[in-house]
Amino acid sequence: MRRKLTVILISFSFLLTACSVIDTTSEPEAPQEDQTPETNDEAEENGEAEASSNEEEELQNESEYANAFAENLDEREDEDGLTVIQEPDIKEVVVNKNRKLPEGYEPDELVVPDVRFPFDDDHPKKYMQPEAADALEQLFNAADEQGLDLYATSGYRSYDRQKTIYENNVAERGQEEADKFSARPGTSEHQTGLAMDVTSPEMEFKLDQSFIDTEEGEWLADHAHEHGFVIRYLEGTSDITGYEYEPWHLRYIGKDLSAEIHESGGTLEEFFGFYPE
Repeated sequence: MRRKLTVILISFSFLLTACSVIDTTSEPEAPQEDQTPETNDEAEENGEAEASSNEEEELQNESEYANAFAENLDEREDEDGLTVIQEPDIKEVVVNKNRKLPEGYEPDELVVPDVRFPFDDDHPKKYMQPEAADALEQLFNAADEQGLDLYATSGYRSYDRQKTIYENNVAERGQEEADKFSARPGTSEHQTGLAMDVTSPEMEFKLDQSFIDTEEGEWLADHAHEHGFVIRYLEGTSDITGYEYEPWHLRYIGKDLSAEIHESGGTLEEFFGFYPE
């Protein structure tokens, strides 16, 4: 009977996770005489190892949730076949050519971050959502400590402002070319208040792909994620994001996810499961 019970317990143990162990003996084994009691340092190391394991498990769970994010939404398409975003106010929102903000959407609150701009006017494009603005200030402070000279140039844009910009670009370059770098109204990240374009005096405050060749551009590519931002439109991902490479376009996503997205080397579409079909 004892042998039969042991076999049953061993078989059942294979159904459990690696972290679960069943003692199949009827009595605890007595400690050997030469065993040394666990020291405080050993206990601390064991505690740290357990905490590290728990943190890794939590990060894995967050990653699995993030990649399943798209599957958890119940969103509808409009008459043009574009998906109308269900939760536009969350910082994880994904806006692109296929996913538009609800009609009339405006962020609840916008503020001007205390950073450098190449103009003095109180222009709407200075504004961002408060959490993103705070993070941008921290990013600029870190850049300043490295002797870099960043300037913010374009943050929030209303639907009407984006409409004017897009129509001007179409008039100047044609719709096919404009669609490579300019968002149609309602599909711009700038309307969320979570994005900011940045540049430098070396660029003469222009937005150009050569920005990556400057010290400021290189530093952003390596360190933006440390402050909750990602480079939104990466090189070689236009088939996914719909836009050409923009090393100047910062998108706030929060420190809890920015590092993981940066390390993945991918886009928001890939990370959150919105990869184009």
